[in-house]
Amino acid sequence: MLRITLRDGEKAIVNGAVLRAVGRTQIAVENQVSILRGREVMQPEEATTPARQLYFAAMLAYIDPANRDQHHDNVVALIGNLVATLTAPEARTACIAFAHDMAQGDYYKALSAARELIGFENVVTEAQAA
Repeated sequence: MLRITLRDGEKAIVNGAVLRAVGRTQIAVENQVSILRGREVMQPEEATTPARQLYFAAMLAYIDPANRDQHHDNVVALIGNLVATLTAPEARTACIAFAHDMAQGDYYKALSAARELIGFENVVTEAQAA
């Protein structure tokens, strides 16, 4: 059983349905569902870098099973571009973990690896700006 707490006004996506908490809300999920809390949802306009685009494509694969094949194709193209730009061994390890999780259908875990990749990308971007 998965137990999540949503703050007043916080949104969550459960199997594609957008829910909004009215007051502090606890939800107990007793079976397998695709669920993202509001802070884990990325809007299309936020997908401004290769790692963010990868996260967005993986998120869509997770919450939009009807178009999952198309989203997987996007993920494959994006991961190749990202591997070429992130050269640190830790970043490549995160890319491999992401790809493994996606291949296993563990989308929520893949999103966690994608957030890690966004962190690596931020470090590279900040170093280039300095």
